[in-house]
Parts: sequence; C-alpha cells; structure tokens
Amino acid sequence: MPKKVILTEISSEFESGSLEEWHVVEGDHVTAGDVIAEISTDKAVVEFEAADTGTIGKLLVAAGTADVAVNTPIAILLFDGETAEDLQGFMATAEVIDDFPQSSVNPESLLPMSSKTMSAERSNDRQFSSPYARRRAHELGISIASIRGSGPAGRIVSGDIEPKESYETLPNDAVRKTIARRLTESKQSVPHFYLTIDCEVDMLSNIRRQLNRAATRRQRDYRLSLNDFVVRASAMALRDTPRVNASWTDEAIRQYVDVDISLAVDTPRGLLTPVIRQADTKDLLGLSSEIKYLAERARAGSLKPEELKGGGFTISNLGMFGVREFSAIINPPQSCILAVGAAEQRPVVEQGVLKTATVMTCTLSVDHRCVDGALGAKFLQTFKGLIEKPSSMFVSSAH
Repeated sequence: MPKKVILTEISSEFESGSLEEWHVVEGDHVTAGDVIAEISTDKAVVEFEAADTGTIGKLLVAAGTADVAVNTPIAILLFDGETAEDLQGFMATAEVIDDFPQSSVNPESLLPMSSKTMSAERSNDRQFSSPYARRRAHELGISIASIRGSGPAGRIVSGDIEPKESYETLPNDAVRKTIARRLTESKQSVPHFYLTIDCEVDMLSNIRRQLNRAATRRQRDYRLSLNDFVVRASAMALRDTPRVNASWTDEAIRQYVDVDISLAVDTPRGLLTPVIRQADTKDLLGLSSEIKYLAERARAGSLKPEELKGGGFTISNLGMFGVREFSAIINPPQSCILAVGAAEQRPVVEQGVLKTATVMTCTLSVDHRCVDGALGAKFLQTFKGLIEKPSSMFVSSAH
C-alpha cells in the first residue's frame, strides 16, 4: 500500500518551514536515507531524508511553498510492485484527501490525469481577465488576447497590463524573514546604548605575522587572522567580566556560566550566527580552526540547527570590507554585540608626540536593562588591554 511522506520534526522548536527545493521528481526511485528535499527553518536550510525505500509516486507540495506545518504529507511513496492505479486508489480515499492541508496542496493535483486534462480543456474555452485589466488594455491599445495571464488559472490581472518596472523580485525565505523580525524586535524593544574604543594593533599584527611565517616554514596548516585574536580577547574579557555574558528577563538577569560566542557570518541567504562553545577554554589555534570551519559551513548552508542556538555574546567584524566603524544591532536575547572595524594607519598622540599607529575601532552595543555603562566600559578596557598586549592571550585557557 502506498505511503504518505510526512514532514517530520527537524528540531525541538520546529513547527513549520518552507519547502525550498525537491531533489527528486515523480518516478524517481529512492532509498531510505536519501536526501529528497531541502527544508528552510528559522535557523538554517536542512536536508530532508527519505525514511523508506520506494518510488516517488506524487509530489504534493510544490518547491517554494512557505509555512508547511509539521506532520503535513508532502509526497506519496510507492513500494515495489505498486502502480499508478494503486496511487490513484490510495489518493481517492476520503481519509487521505482530508489529511492534505488545502493551503499547501492544489486540489487538482489529487485528481486522476483524465480529470485534470478535462479541467485544462475547459479553461481554454475562455480567456479570463479582471474588469480593470480589460479597461487598462483598452486604454493602452493592447490586445487582451495577446497577453499571458499570471493570475489563478491563467487569469489576466492588472499587473499583466501595466508597463513593467525594471527590477528583480527576490522572495524572502524563512531565514531572511526571521532575521528581519528578530532585528526589528531588538531595535524597537531593547534600550541600546553604545561604547566605542580605539585599539592599537601594531604589536598584535607583528606577532601574527611571525606566527604565520613560522607556520609556513614548518609546513603547519594554519594561518591566524586578526579576527582570531579578537575572538580570543573577547572570550578572555567575558571571563573577567561575567556580568556582560548575560541576558534580560522580566523576572531576573540570566548570567551564563559558559562563554559561548556567536559569530556574525555573511552568507548568500543572509546573516547567520554560528556559536563557538566555551570559547574561553580554547587557545588561538583551536579558535582559528573552529571559526573557519563554522564560517565555511554557514556559507554552504550546512549548519545544524543546534550550531546556531544559544550564545551569550556576538562579534560582528566588517573590517575586511574597509568599514572604519559601525554600531551593530543586539542579537536577542543576548545583551551585547561587539562591532569591529578595519585596522588602518592613523595619526595618534602619545605623551605629547605625534606618531602613526595601526588603529582598530570597536563599538560595543549594550542592552541597558542588564549591563550598565561602567560594566560595559570595564569589558572594553579589558578587551583593549589584551589586544594591545597580545602576549597575555597566550596564557593557559583553563578557568
């Protein structure tokens, strides 16, 4: 007997998602464990696997369908020896048809092929159009018969008549919608304030170059970036000022035990923030390797939902784009995000003497409900001390 392929829970918080892409077509043979579709959740794009071995008899939800709920049938699977007649008989039963949400399934897709063909033939008998579309076509001197309708069942609507603007429509997927919603809520509901500090990084840059040259000579597979040191300094500063590693609730301030740092990564699907767990316990090489690994998987869209959950602090670095400084929006429920600008040559005055130094501007966005100005300033003071005296970052990572 054919079997419904059900959209199962992808994670504990998963209630619905967008069916972004099918990896199969009707008639394909699949084996249990084969990836048959991609489902977009609030956090990431997840590969959906077949639970059984058989042949795809019917795809019930079209690629690009948004808000497909958990437990929705998305396809019908035929087992060995079953035919199109078995499929039609299975889909004709009332209890099966009633189980398909009308919002995600075209009722005509449940009909036998002969019925669908007759329906299409009836629609060709007459060309449907809205009254406004007919009027505008007459005003513009356009033959309504020459227009292909984009509305339901090929109906000609006003958008098919009006002169087109030159633009490309890029549909918002679940990830982009979630980013927009969360950042809007953050900016509207979280009382942000901002603290900015300049860090001289000449000593750090020299040490970084020496370490990378040594790695090349010894044929070691690593190359430290300035951002690796920023993450290391942030983790150590959070360990020294743990009240910054917190979030606000109406009942209490939640101070996190582990120093878990989220990294803002630009991807083709939008901004993702994979989390480095217990970042304060890892040395520079360990952090560098994990940062590269998470960033590559974020851009490839292969992160697991649990790799995007949690984190008590976020770092957003736009220095590689030449941005001098910026103020980032806090990633709820966290209380702080550090915005890192480009390291660039600037004139500075030291003990009354003008000199040139490589300076990096960092701005801390702070939730004033749980982190006061003095506390945020203390974090930045510790961070600056580590950046400007990088030898202190090579001490033991143990608590």
